[in-house]
Amino acid sequence: MSDAKTRPTAANVTAFLDAKAEPARRGEADQLLALMRRVTGCEPQMWGESIVGFGQYHYRYESGREGDAPLVGFSPRKADWSIYLLAGTEGSEQAALMQRLGKHKMGKACLSVKRLTDIDLGVLEELVRGSVAEMRRRYP
Repeated sequence: MSDAKTRPTAANVTAFLDAKAEPARRGEADQLLALMRRVTGCEPQMWGESIVGFGQYHYRYESGREGDAPLVGFSPRKADWSIYLLAGTEGSEQAALMQRLGKHKMGKACLSVKRLTDIDLGVLEELVRGSVAEMRRRYP
């Protein structure tokens, strides 16, 4: 069984964002930092080489694989922001919020947004808040 590649590191979050987020997007990084810090009550920490994570939970699959991951996080990708959260479960309040969010793409646990101006930040905060609450419920 292989080890998880994404682990907490001692790398400096500000230095990472200064190097990776082009100047026009650096302000958006600060908005995401403030939002996730406010919702989680946790300080940002680098996870692996490219994810800014907040908080932590331990998971264990039926297969026996286990590890740790951030409650929520984000990463500045070349074309968009990857925002890691649990959202959009069919028929859930989260799914209704996704409809109001604005221009985005959603994978299993990765929300992709080109620019923060494309979405409603109040809705994003509600999504992050719901995701954190659900993760804390599932992984106390």
